[in-house]
Amino acid sequence: MLNALEVFTTVVVGVMVGVEFSVAFVINRILDHLPDDSALRGRAYGGRMLGAVMPVWYITSVVLVAIWAIAGWQHGTGLVVTAGALLMVSVLMSVLLLVPINNRSKTWTPENRPADWKQQANRWDRFHYGRVAVIIAAFVLLAAALGS
Repeated sequence: MLNALEVFTTVVVGVMVGVEFSVAFVINRILDHLPDDSALRGRAYGGRMLGAVMPVWYITSVVLVAIWAIAGWQHGTGLVVTAGALLMVSVLMSVLLLVPINNRSKTWTPENRPADWKQQANRWDRFHYGRVAVIIAAFVLLAAALGS
């Protein structure tokens, strides 16, 4: 049963990493090269859609890792505990740095956008790159813990 939990948790975190990596290095780059107000509209829609899904995904990942750490405590859970700590850091980064920008940007339209909307989007992107690095590190630790 513990093995199933370990694999399931690693897959859940890995898919989350893939989505966030794609947002950072694929989706936003595509949107930024679209004509007119398409980037603004795409980012606002993405902010609404992913803003509803990702908090549940992040918290679920933290909970699954915590359950893994508790259930497998006798097997040396240093990697799992460290991965959980990194996921907690990613949640804090989200709440403190990314969510405030996302909450503003998901309501923007070509008619009501602020003059500095591109600068705010670029700031969100920079924070998101850092968060992606943190969750990739957590995923690598979980993958390593599978083999130990």
